[in-house]
Amino acid sequence: MNNETICAISSGTGSSGIGIVRLSGPLAVEIGERLFRGKRRLKELKSYTAAYGHLVACMPEERNTSVLDEVIALVMRAPHTYTTEDVVEFSCHGGPLVLHRVLEELIKAGARLAEPGEFTKRAYLGGRIDLTEAEAVMDVIAAENERALSASLRQLQGGLSNRVTELREKLLYETAYIESALDDPENYSLEDYPEHLAPILADCKKNISRLLSSAKEGRLLREGIRTAIVGRPNAGKSSVLNLLLGEERAIVTEIAGTTRDTLEEKAVLGGVQLTLIDTAGIRETGDVVEQIGVRRAKEALRTADLILLVIDAAEPLTTEETDLLMEVSFDVPLIVLLNKNDLSTVVTKDEVRKLLMEEGTPTADRSGELCRILEISAATGDGKDALAKAVQELFFAGKLTDSQEDYLLNTRHIEALHEAQDALERVEDSLQAGVGEDFYTIDLMAAYEALGRIIGETLEDDLADKIFKEFCMGK
Repeated sequence: MNNETICAISSGTGSSGIGIVRLSGPLAVEIGERLFRGKRRLKELKSYTAAYGHLVACMPEERNTSVLDEVIALVMRAPHTYTTEDVVEFSCHGGPLVLHRVLEELIKAGARLAEPGEFTKRAYLGGRIDLTEAEAVMDVIAAENERALSASLRQLQGGLSNRVTELREKLLYETAYIESALDDPENYSLEDYPEHLAPILADCKKNISRLLSSAKEGRLLREGIRTAIVGRPNAGKSSVLNLLLGEERAIVTEIAGTTRDTLEEKAVLGGVQLTLIDTAGIRETGDVVEQIGVRRAKEALRTADLILLVIDAAEPLTTEETDLLMEVSFDVPLIVLLNKNDLSTVVTKDEVRKLLMEEGTPTADRSGELCRILEISAATGDGKDALAKAVQELFFAGKLTDSQEDYLLNTRHIEALHEAQDALERVEDSLQAGVGEDFYTIDLMAAYEALGRIIGETLEDDLADKIFKEFCMGK
């Protein structure tokens, strides 16, 4: 890694006012010098000092040059840089052609085009960040709502890393103590050691369980709550979609069956990202195309994290709506939207609640914690704030404002924590079975290594390569 100097466009390839081309590596300053022309030379600049000048392209003919762009050059010297190497950044005009010409000349001057994520990989290999912080970099870039951004920034600042490191230190200390006692029993005693170790294991498992309990919330923050908007034809499903999006995305008419297929869009409601799925009206129909739409609507019901069941409250409940209320699984959060409260309504909350709790139906055991019934008007926007509050209560217990919470955002972390948890349970089993202390260390170290994979302390090179290849170019 340290023998090559890499370069890339770090500001994206679209048109913009300013574009940044970055160099990193042992020859970053030297290669930058070959193109930069200004009153001050790059090698003379102190770290984190900028200079104005021009970038030039060396022509095949001797000493002939062609100006590429007017730039600001920023020199950052190792080890206090993002990659821990010498870094030079050129702030150019943001036209794609200009940026690519600069990049081509840097490659001719001796740099190599960086692979996706290679700058961050060098930061990781240089020890400036661990793997959880490296992964958080892309989570910050990909965040599509304030809550996901807040969770990613906390991980980037070492929130998860600190908790994992603390757990590993406890396990390593106990393992070292056991090994020392076995090697030097005169100075280290294992008398009553199981009684000493048991509460430590319980505390470690408790901390792991607390992290794992945040996994679902982390996924929902990162990917969005998959939300199926269902109901009979003309109940106002597409109007609800448009209300949440803040634009006329779905076609709305008075003709029943206008929506024939599922329509998927993303929206942010009360700081929470929703992946909205507008579905075809569910009813019996002889129309072959509409039948496909109804089938897809029912599939969306089965795979949703949240169901918004839209009911036209201005008309009496229909058989289709009653059947839908009975079909909704009791273990999936449900919000029943009694739409059109700007008109004279005939369907009440009590009527719907009675149907949901009717004995012998699939929803009879539904907890009030998993269900909300709201009156709204998709036409006027009335009830939107109440809907946002209900979503927060159903999925985050109304605690989304707690920016100090660590959420698991990565499947890899979840798998490693489960493995560590299993290893600690094996140690507890050994304590109860009364086996020798030397057996404890095997599973204690298994838990230690599993936790190490989260922060990259015990990680195979091929997995590291795979992780960083998922990054965007230039980062």
